[in-house]
Amino acid sequence: MLIDIQFSSAHNDWPRLRDAVLRAQDDGYDTTWVFDHFDGATLGGDRDLLECFTLLGALAAATTSIGLGSLVANVANRHPAVMVAAASSVQRISGGRFHIGIGAGAAPTSPWAREHHARGMQLNSNIADRHAAVVDQINGLRSVDGLPIIVGVNSVELATIAGIHADGVNVRLSSSAADGHIAAARAAAGDRPFELSGWASIDDVASQEQAHLLELDRLILTDLSPLPTR
Repeated sequence: MLIDIQFSSAHNDWPRLRDAVLRAQDDGYDTTWVFDHFDGATLGGDRDLLECFTLLGALAAATTSIGLGSLVANVANRHPAVMVAAASSVQRISGGRFHIGIGAGAAPTSPWAREHHARGMQLNSNIADRHAAVVDQINGLRSVDGLPIIVGVNSVELATIAGIHADGVNVRLSSSAADGHIAAARAAAGDRPFELSGWASIDDVASQEQAHLLELDRLILTDLSPLPTR
């Protein structure tokens, strides 16, 4: 099982993030992942997040071997053409080290939608339409050479979409439904190559053990703490 790391720009500015990722590269982590939010308070932080693809481009230039990923890029935040341009740029700058994780985003009534409402961004209230937007984004991203596409899911329906259309699925391992989502994605993917991954807080040992029980290919450890300087 590959072990990855995810740090938070809601808790850390660029110099500390850069140094932490360089340490992770030296320590042998496979990939580092970047959030796609606006308000730091969404993640319990004290500052606005650095924009997802801008940060990924900076990390691509600062690193040499560690993989780079988005977990997850919200399809509501960018037109498909903008998402393709952003993903293609990171893939080119990194020399092919990018994995894009995308997600359907929240319903307008969800607490997760507050950062969009604050910016006057309209969200689709129909879950089927939000899922269709994920498929549209995947279809566009297929134009980026060598780019693995992963879908972050919190429902059987979206897990099935991931299994049919994407190259992998990601689940929250602390969710009681994680095993069902993995099973749905695995069944929909059939015999073709397909990556199963989950994320857990870096101090959540029980969820990390769940990754082994589910026989995942990849475990992403999320660290929301303020980081030391190098």
